[in-house]
Formats: sequence, C-alpha cells, structure tokens
Amino acid sequence: MSQHRPGGPNGRAGGVPALPDLPEATVARLPEYLRALHNLAEAGNDTVSSEELAGAAGVNSAKLRKDLSHLGSYGTRGVGYDVALLIDQIEFTLGLTQRRGVALVGVGNLGHALAGYAGFASRGFRIAALFDADPARVGELINGLHVRHISDLADVAVAESIAIGVIATPAASAQDVADALVAAGVTSILNFAPCVLSVPDGVDVRKVDLAVELQILSFHEHRKSSLTALPGGLGGGPAGLVSAAEPEEAVGT
Repeated sequence: MSQHRPGGPNGRAGGVPALPDLPEATVARLPEYLRALHNLAEAGNDTVSSEELAGAAGVNSAKLRKDLSHLGSYGTRGVGYDVALLIDQIEFTLGLTQRRGVALVGVGNLGHALAGYAGFASRGFRIAALFDADPARVGELINGLHVRHISDLADVAVAESIAIGVIATPAASAQDVADALVAAGVTSILNFAPCVLSVPDGVDVRKVDLAVELQILSFHEHRKSSLTALPGGLGGGPAGLVSAAEPEEAVGT
C-alpha cells in the first residue's frame, strides 16, 4: 500500500530528467522479476523466455511482457530475454545501482528484527542508522550499529546520506517520527506502524500492516468456508469455481 505525493515538474532537483512514470502495479512487480532473474543467473541461465520468467515470478506472460516493454526491453524472438541485461535494466529502473542509506526508527521487537535482517544488503540497501526515543535503548548494539536517540536524526541523516526512513514505532509515535524524517530531508518512508501518515508533496510512503494482511486472508478463509457450505461445495458448478479462482484479484489490488 502506498501514498505517492508528486514532486516538481522535473521530478528531480537540479533539472535532471526523471525516469518515465511507470504504472504502480508494474513497479510493484519489478522486484519479483528481479528476484527470479537473480535465481536464474545463479543457476547458470543466460537467457529466459517470457513464459519461464512469468512462471518464476508468479504472473502471466502477457502481463510480464507489457511490464518489461515499459523499460524498453522486448526480448528476442525465439531466444527470450538476456538475463544479465534484464537484471541491469531493472536494477537501474529501481535505483539499485547505488546502495541507499536507510534509517530505522524504533528498535522494539519488530525494529530489532528488521535491524538484524541481512537480506537488505544483497538488495542494494544499507542500514546506516538506528534510532529510538527510549533512553534505555540508546547505545544498544544491534548488528554492528549503536542505537542513537531520535533527537540526533537530523544530523545523522545528513552525515549518512539517508535516503529512506523506516518507521517501526507504535502508531501514536509514527506521525511525529514521519515529521522528523521529512524535516531531515528524507523523502521516502516505509511505515510499519498501523496508521495513516500525513506527508507533504514530494514524499512517498509505503505502508506495511501485517494485521491488515491477516484480515484479508481471514476474509478468504471465511469466503471459502461459506462456499463449502453451499450445495456441492467449492466444486459445485461453474459459479463456485469462478468465485474460488479469483480471490486475489477481488481484494487488495
């Protein structure tokens, strides 16, 4: 789930041309394609067909071809896509050609787990600083970094070239943290707090709410139970089959 606030007409400071806008759904699928491509490269594959890549990413091949056409990548008839070239194209589009500094605010249970996750580095991100408002947490060493007090955020954001802020605080604190991140010049925020943030134009927010995801899955479980209770159950006829086959498109898209 995202909140996107458009920036200025050039998209970037200093008049540097921005990348063409991509559909939000396409942007959301590019990391899945990239993950699948890295797996293929590690397995020794130099090329891949659209059908094979789509299957590995969990989408249909027509959707994949349309997504990749936005990047100017059309593959070669009878050969497919060059794996290494496509990795480079997607990483460039996602801005992964430089390691972006990330500040994590809130080192409770969730924040502590995020701070210790080794997978960020392999995806092009550097956890550069950890913050908390609790004096008992300040100074704690987590994955090689000492937790700093939130009051140090502005200075550290400049010193560490922080590009992205991650909020893992309780909901009651999240807006104040977002305000502090924005004041420090951070324009991209990943919010794990169960609340909606108010941010100015030019600031992008992605929201991850695990409880919401569980509630959506609960809906699907409830729906399947209701269908099972009908005469014939899930396999009772064409209507039942259609209803059971498309829950992912009906909710959360």
